[in-house]
Amino acid sequence: MNWTRLLLAAALALAVAACGATHERLPAAEFVSPAEGPGPDYIIGPLDTVNVFVWRNQEVTTTVTVRPDGRISVPLIEDMPATGKTPTQLARDIEGALSKYIRNPIVTVIVSGFTGPFAQQVRVVGEATEPQAIPFRANMTLLDVMISVGGLTEYAAGNRSTLVRYNTESKRQEEYTVRISDLIRDGDVSANVKINPGDVIIIPESFF
Repeated sequence: MNWTRLLLAAALALAVAACGATHERLPAAEFVSPAEGPGPDYIIGPLDTVNVFVWRNQEVTTTVTVRPDGRISVPLIEDMPATGKTPTQLARDIEGALSKYIRNPIVTVIVSGFTGPFAQQVRVVGEATEPQAIPFRANMTLLDVMISVGGLTEYAAGNRSTLVRYNTESKRQEEYTVRISDLIRDGDVSANVKINPGDVIIIPESFF
């Protein structure tokens, strides 16, 4: 084992300990019916790609990327706040701004590149094949997350992984043990748990 991996494992252990949680287990994710409706409205985040279509006004129809500061600039409008809004809310705000120049503008906003706000992302750190932050999707489970990050490395202690979740009622972070090895290597579906927006999954390294 090299020193880089040893230091990373130690840092992850300290991060887990700092939260001071009880490491309870989450219930298994329920089966999602094909007839289940859509999830909550999508909230636009930095680096999302948005298509702004203005009916009968092709010259102001455009595609832009939301800047890191959460704003967009489109023809006739500078520095319009975009993050934290649904596509429909952003469309109404653009209509209000364009009404100074265009009579009764009709705007449609379509999101084509999804990143989402930080509070809606799911972060995976440690011994995943491709540790990263991924956009939350409706009905997302731990299995979906692990597919997105390419599974575990050969050094991972998957069954000692921790899911850190912010509890909006208690206003504090809580920790839960997740059994990733049982899920993706043994096919134990009882280890597949529901994922919430903002969850952080910490996968430690095995010491032997």
